[in-house]
Amino acid sequence: MSRNRATATGFIAVLLWALLALLTVGSAPVPPLQLNALCFALGGTLGLIWVGLSGGFAQLRAVPIKVYAFGTFGLFGYHALYFSALRMAPAAEAGLIAYLWPLLIVLFSGLLPGERLRGGHVLGAIIGFSGAALIIARGATFEAQALPGYGLALLCALFWSGYSVLSRRLGDVPTASVAVFCIATAVLSALAHLAFETTAWPQDATGWGATVLLGLGPVGLAFYVWDIGVKKGDIQLLGVASYAAPVLSTLALVAAGVTPATWPLVIAAALIAGGAALAARASAKGR
Repeated sequence: MSRNRATATGFIAVLLWALLALLTVGSAPVPPLQLNALCFALGGTLGLIWVGLSGGFAQLRAVPIKVYAFGTFGLFGYHALYFSALRMAPAAEAGLIAYLWPLLIVLFSGLLPGERLRGGHVLGAIIGFSGAALIIARGATFEAQALPGYGLALLCALFWSGYSVLSRRLGDVPTASVAVFCIATAVLSALAHLAFETTAWPQDATGWGATVLLGLGPVGLAFYVWDIGVKKGDIQLLGVASYAAPVLSTLALVAAGVTPATWPLVIAAALIAGGAALAARASAKGR
């Protein structure tokens, strides 16, 4: 697969993650760890079916245990922190802090062998983050009692950026291994749910539909295409392009009637598009 095609494949994950907020709202009142277990069970099953149809089970036996531990730790840690942060702190502020991960990916990727962090990447990341901040945190104020939630959101950003950048070092590990990551994450989430949460199921067909779609898309297929993108594509460009997620997520909420369309949305879209364009130019010059 070419570098450009792998980058485009990775961007599919960004499009799917744009539905994360809307589907998470629709899945209420399922608690975070239980939602983790349900969604990753679906995502892992989807992956195992794909592995079986492609004859890739033999590849899984060759993957070291430490790689499975790394992938499971990354997926479980990120989503447990993300859902918990949004329960413990206002969603706007927690979402803003959690969306530091695209900026961190761009900056951390400069430390990888064969990669170089250019001024265009840094400037594009800053401009893109400005747009993300505008769309997520418009009018929001920080509250001292929510500091634990903000801390979890920061750890969430560090988790996903670290997982994505370090995945680059595992370029020879087949994407099929993500199916095992998902199944293991589902098991860990289920055990944690039984230990710390009270079970609550979706209350109607809409809730069940949102949960299933969440498991098949943003917490399913997204991880497989993202794995391809960060291992074989332009990871710096993917990091900046990920700023499209909060804008697209807001558009989905607007379309669903959850939030009104405003001028900050238009301005944020322009900032994010401009940041992505600068990063793309920097990557093109580097190649």
